[in-house]
Amino acid sequence: MNEGLIPSRYAKALYKYAQEHGVATPIYEEMKRLDGSFAAHPALAKALGNPALSQADKVRVLSSAFGEKPNDYLLRFVRLVIKNRRETFARAIALAYQDIYRRANDIARVTITTATVLDQKVLDRIGGIMKKQTDKKLEFIYRVDPAIIGGFVLQVDSMQLDASINNELKKLRLKLLNSK
Repeated sequence: MNEGLIPSRYAKALYKYAQEHGVATPIYEEMKRLDGSFAAHPALAKALGNPALSQADKVRVLSSAFGEKPNDYLLRFVRLVIKNRRETFARAIALAYQDIYRRANDIARVTITTATVLDQKVLDRIGGIMKKQTDKKLEFIYRVDPAIIGGFVLQVDSMQLDASINNELKKLRLKLLNSK
């Protein structure tokens, strides 16, 4: 079966269940924390894939990955995922749920990456400009990446504006290589 299909089906089922019980937003927040745990601790995916761990241990591992005790609806879902031996798809399910939730609630994810830390006033100003450009609710993520050297990279969902020095240097290099 397609690896993208399994997480999508589980995420859709969870979203529908969460809507019926009025807990779609808290589960969305918990799914963001789960994704953060997977990003911060790569060994988490290996632990869930370990066949030596019992189902109860996998439930405890996955529950602890939420950072705090997940609500009962989510805990039931975690048990179902592990019972059906789909725990290796946990992160993909969390990402798929977030996408479904954002589409259903008209939320755009805005990621701002800069080479150095920006003042909060500057970030608020960028946020204000972005809010004027769309009627969607915006969810901001701010990152600092010295590798871009200077400037910024702005991503809104799948669109990207790369105004970094690093990108300009790459373009210049390609232009010089092609001019031979």
